[in-house]
Amino acid sequence: MKENTTLPEQDEELIARMREHEERMVEEQARLERELSKQEETSPEKGYTWSFWSTVSFIVFLIVEMCRLGLTDAEIRTSEEEDLFLQSGQISPRAMVLDKEVLSNFCDKCSYTLAHDNWKVREFVEGLTDDLLDSLRIVCNKETDMEVGDFIGVGSMFESWKVCKPLICDVLVPILPPYPYSFQFHLWCSSSSDIPPNLQGCGKIKVIKLGESEESCACSSANLGEDVLCLLHGKNETMDNGPNELLQGVTRDKPFLTKDKVMKWFQISVTKAWGRISHKYDFEVSFRSLDAAGALKIRFRSGKVIVLNIIPVVQLEDTDTYYVSHFPLGLQSCEDPHWSLSFAVYERNLLQHFSKRLPKNSCHFHCLQIVTFLHRKQTGLTGKSGLSSYHLKTAVLHVLLSKKPSAWVAESTDQRLRDVLSFLHGSLQEKRLYHALVGNKKVPEEVCVPQIFRKAEPINLFRPLVLDRALYAATVRHFQEMLRNAHVLLQEYTPYLSNGGVHQSLNDHL
Repeated sequence: MKENTTLPEQDEELIARMREHEERMVEEQARLERELSKQEETSPEKGYTWSFWSTVSFIVFLIVEMCRLGLTDAEIRTSEEEDLFLQSGQISPRAMVLDKEVLSNFCDKCSYTLAHDNWKVREFVEGLTDDLLDSLRIVCNKETDMEVGDFIGVGSMFESWKVCKPLICDVLVPILPPYPYSFQFHLWCSSSSDIPPNLQGCGKIKVIKLGESEESCACSSANLGEDVLCLLHGKNETMDNGPNELLQGVTRDKPFLTKDKVMKWFQISVTKAWGRISHKYDFEVSFRSLDAAGALKIRFRSGKVIVLNIIPVVQLEDTDTYYVSHFPLGLQSCEDPHWSLSFAVYERNLLQHFSKRLPKNSCHFHCLQIVTFLHRKQTGLTGKSGLSSYHLKTAVLHVLLSKKPSAWVAESTDQRLRDVLSFLHGSLQEKRLYHALVGNKKVPEEVCVPQIFRKAEPINLFRPLVLDRALYAATVRHFQEMLRNAHVLLQEYTPYLSNGGVHQSLNDHL
């Protein structure tokens, strides 16, 4: 198996040819200038030709330079990758088989049975999370621990399009530093940013002290137990009252807050908080992952399982943007001291914006539920790929922003589903899927996305596919198999009687 290398390394010959072409264009421009200069000496009245040809040459030069930059940005497909879309048996989303009756049965089940179940799950999760956070505030040390805010429900369960098991609920829990500390935020898209280009969508959090000399930390004077971790200093870094040592050890001798330290503190705190209230509940709670603080698995006596991801986050000033300690379900996150930015609240607001303007019983959520269902089922058949449910949601948001509200009537579910799959198909071909909110001028002002993000350069969510050929090939195959199996998967999991009534519950299979 060939070693994975980045496309710029593999396209050196192509880049070299472009540079040679660029040099020839520069030489050609110089030759034209010399000739036109001679003509200007003999025919002063025709001096305007100099300006014209100089402008043309400059434009050509600019086009060549842009092409060269495009190549170095690693967004060129090789012939092998082109073949992925030209192989025999490849399916176009426009040509795939979609039975309207099968789609209708699937949507009915999502609208009634699952919607009711999801509402009950949300109600349970909200009550449990409130109780757990109240207990967490009690066990926390007010002098050294973070202050914990009210949780925010995000993701498919709280956006009302959840369709697949297991039942997963994601909640963000904002944290604030103890007095007298505060956070200073660094963003990848700010004019003074030193964050590398490959970390688009990330930022750093600097810890600063308010109005005091940087001489001591609360952990040096407070009476802390052995199992209490100061977020600013490690176990062996407790500060004496020496000068200029306050921020020492915040993150590998730099004054930036690290996700690892926050997650360790949060996991210890959540464990202690649950210990205080566990006697009140008749179910089992366990941590799903030691690398993801607050990733809880709730198992009832009936065998039913709910996954609750309580994610510690830091709010960006007075916006609804959050620095996220980690993403649930093992999604890739940037390394310390960088934090990924979450726009989940704005995405929820955008969906609510559309829901108010679309026709009654619109099909936008059904399209998202169907593609999510197909993706999950295909993953179960052929394994993981570079495609995630967040990519699917992003595609639906892009199509929503490009279509008139009247296009989303229930009778058009099959057409809009093809639109979403076609958009994904094109994005995979180009290896370019832009974030739905960042740098997108189509997003309505009512959603209130901060201007710094509206004006930022778009973020390519498919960048990992650009850098990893094997992952790209696996993702294309996954998508093609998903299209090929769509009709069978939908028909198998929503069988219907001759009178059109569904006789088998989706809950038995999802």
